[in-house]
Amino acid sequence: MKSYKGIYTALLTPFTPEGKINAKELEKLVAHNLKMGVSGFYVCGSTGEGILLSADERKEIMQIVRDCAGDATLIAHVGALDERDAHKLAAAAKELGYDMISSVAPFYFKFTFEEIKNYYLRLAENSGMPMLVYHIPALSGVGMGAGEISEFLGDDHFIGVKFTSNDFFTMEQIRTRFPQKIIYNGYDEMMLSGLAMGADGGIGSTYNFMADKFVQIQKLFGEGKIEEAREVQKEANRIIAVLCRIGVMIAEKEVMNQLGLDFGICKKPFGEVKAEERELIAKEILPYIAPLA
Repeated sequence: MKSYKGIYTALLTPFTPEGKINAKELEKLVAHNLKMGVSGFYVCGSTGEGILLSADERKEIMQIVRDCAGDATLIAHVGALDERDAHKLAAAAKELGYDMISSVAPFYFKFTFEEIKNYYLRLAENSGMPMLVYHIPALSGVGMGAGEISEFLGDDHFIGVKFTSNDFFTMEQIRTRFPQKIIYNGYDEMMLSGLAMGADGGIGSTYNFMADKFVQIQKLFGEGKIEEAREVQKEANRIIAVLCRIGVMIAEKEVMNQLGLDFGICKKPFGEVKAEERELIAKEILPYIAPLA
């Protein structure tokens, strides 16, 4: 049975000046991350601006990644405001041979937990694919404790959870209740904390350009070298602090551009990086990450 533990890059999406998907640059990014040692990719999630893209654009991205990712594990984020789109994307993921699907909880309308649960069940059952719950309350506005998450993990349709929260008490509770399920840490700056509370790995946005640091953190943790792992986490966090000063999404795109890839800018209504912020990235981030091979 395939192991799903490890480090998974939540892929950024490169755009041409006309706003089209830049397939060539996306292929380069996938290759760079494979060389950094990632286990696989989380496709069209928050980092990939998935919610801002059409279903056809997301299918195009899924196809590009499938064609160049080799035997890496692939997770398709299919969450959408229109549930019909989520089902279409899940069907596309299955046809392309993705390993699992994932979805953010339905948001904006403050759905009841019963409505959210039924959304996930319909998606999992109709797709016939392993389902990864995407728990990100800070953005979705949907808060779930150990009890609610357990209702999913107790069902064989659900393989695990992408846990993007600093509620490590809840993470520990679900790890204890479901030792066989997969838990991915979501906040890059808290990777080591997540591992300490039982995470099997991580899915992160800064992995796009420094996945090697997180591969190292997980390796050192597994060897019991906690202080060494903490030092690497501190290196990553110093970079993340710079991203936060600028705006994480737009800054990450600029990092890719300065690495020599042509990633363009984020979809509107995201803004753009200012000249002084480009200089900050060049000074405070670029010297501390691996160059493109």
